[in-house]
Amino acid sequence: MNKSTKIILGIILILVIVLIAAGNYFYSYAVVPAKKDFLASGSEKKSAERIRAEDWFNDKNNRSDWQLTSNDGLKLSAYYLPAKKEQHKTAIIAHGYMGQATDMPQYAKIYHDLGYNVLMPDARGHGKSEGDYIGFGWDERKDYLQWINRIIKKDPQSEIVLHGVSMGAATVMMTSGEKLPDNVKAFVEDCGYSSVKGELGYQLKEMFNLPAFPLIPVTSLVTKVRAGYFFGEADTIKQLKKNTRPMLFIHGDKDDFVPYFMLDEVYKATKGPKEQYVVHGAKHAEALSSNPSMYQKKVTEFIQKYVP
Repeated sequence: MNKSTKIILGIILILVIVLIAAGNYFYSYAVVPAKKDFLASGSEKKSAERIRAEDWFNDKNNRSDWQLTSNDGLKLSAYYLPAKKEQHKTAIIAHGYMGQATDMPQYAKIYHDLGYNVLMPDARGHGKSEGDYIGFGWDERKDYLQWINRIIKKDPQSEIVLHGVSMGAATVMMTSGEKLPDNVKAFVEDCGYSSVKGELGYQLKEMFNLPAFPLIPVTSLVTKVRAGYFFGEADTIKQLKKNTRPMLFIHGDKDDFVPYFMLDEVYKATKGPKEQYVVHGAKHAEALSSNPSMYQKKVTEFIQKYVP
């Protein structure tokens, strides 16, 4: 082996080491559950509607704790809030990235006020649920299948609606592509991304001004080794193409976290009945807080078409 070849191989080895290190760093930055400095603090002034919803949720007489064990052995937790009068209707509310079920009372109360039971899970690695990585909706979709089955076991007549925000919306959309029982009637997704690869690539550019290649493929490989899935597997659009059930798509047109253009991508992909609700001027996950009464009206009108 001549000197030039050794130098080239040495450079390649250094580049591989640097890329692996970078991939592990980005894995820890994005995939490992931990406090994220790039997320909003949530310290904004609370609306009257949100305060009322939180007071309702925080009354422990209104709720009970549910648990189940995931297919890969994690203990998952959820809050169950029964309807005042049983109508055999249940909503499952999915929270966002690095959030938890306790962030979602205002969404839950929309359904409870309509006479629904409400189930509010903590996603794996969030809240009270176990897990050392975030599945961005991909592994979580399997967990939601289990929650759906848990509801049906309790009430075989139950008609089920899934409503998710941000990563929760992606979870709901990914769940829609699975083989589901007839009890599942409709979905509401609020500002979900069209693919994990696309969302992380967008964030890499926005936060670090770096191109997706080669860091996203390298981090995807690291994620496969450490968490068991490639980013490319977690494709919302592919899942939506298998969905034939009704879905309401909600997005703020000033969303700079899950970009607004992704709304068009996911909306076109689904095969079932569908509607859009675009909230003008709303940033990420601000559709409800921007106009609570209109948000409730749009959601109510949509789901009542399919769950009278």
